[in-house]
Amino acid sequence: MKSEKVVVCGAGGFIGGHLVGDLLRRGFADIRAVDLKPFSDWFQRFPEAENKQLDLQSREACEKALQDAHTVYNLAADMGGMGFIEHNKALCMLSVMINTHLLLAARKFGVSRFFFASSACVYAADKQTSPEVVPLKESDAYPAMPEDGYGWEKLFSERMCRHFREDFGLQTRVARYHNVYGPHGTYDGGREKAPAAISRKVIQAKLSGNHTIEIWGDGKQTRSFMYIDDCLKGTQAIMQSDILEPINLGSSELVTINGLVDIVEEIAGIKLKRIYNLKAPKGVNGRNSDNTLIRHYLGWEPSTRLRDGMERTYRWIYDQIVKK
Repeated sequence: MKSEKVVVCGAGGFIGGHLVGDLLRRGFADIRAVDLKPFSDWFQRFPEAENKQLDLQSREACEKALQDAHTVYNLAADMGGMGFIEHNKALCMLSVMINTHLLLAARKFGVSRFFFASSACVYAADKQTSPEVVPLKESDAYPAMPEDGYGWEKLFSERMCRHFREDFGLQTRVARYHNVYGPHGTYDGGREKAPAAISRKVIQAKLSGNHTIEIWGDGKQTRSFMYIDDCLKGTQAIMQSDILEPINLGSSELVTINGLVDIVEEIAGIKLKRIYNLKAPKGVNGRNSDNTLIRHYLGWEPSTRLRDGMERTYRWIYDQIVKK
């Protein structure tokens, strides 16, 4: 269906920009890219797409965005790294308006398929209290105890997608992203996530000669990080699949934050003195993706080695910093 209209919401963001580019490379000819930000602030913008600046918290804007749409990818949200999430719970919750109004517009215009980008932040906090975390399987989202603010918005929006499918026949698909990273994303300003933030800090330490790095928390907290190419492949495979329930989309390669710093130091060829800020936001103590279901349904799981993805990410951020 490469001739049908595909709408990417949140196209000015990190994942959305990569998704538009990938769809164009794959031969999709009619893509509408939508974001709230001014065009000058989009991470990537492609002249081959129909680019629109719209505030998708508005129902009217959602109808403009989805008119004549066949397929919709909703990646639009007000979000960022842990520092942003912990200090902007109301803003994160307001993103529920985006998904709700997009679902209403999708129903109105008879959209064929609707994808919602959820998050591992939906998972119950009591499953993530130790760095020695058991990988999170999809059923661990209930009984509900998600990340306050952002996680609740994602979990509620997952349920909205489910009920629009059950009640109105709208074919919805939901992926729970686990810490997506890569080039062409936020690396400063407070919304960046750990891979970009650590890369920036190491680069700045190397360029300035001040060989210290501040780490949020004790560095023992564990995470898995998914490279953007795996995210794109998984997103489109899930969209085209018959998987009706939310499914994990993330790497199962577990690493401590200290281990992530080790990787970036190796890439940069430097060793830094570590200063631990125990008062800074650090999120849960441990989180990893159980990929049993995605392997079962798709015969595939994200597999880019963290060391390889971080090298590409580090090189891109380095180039951005030295250009300033």
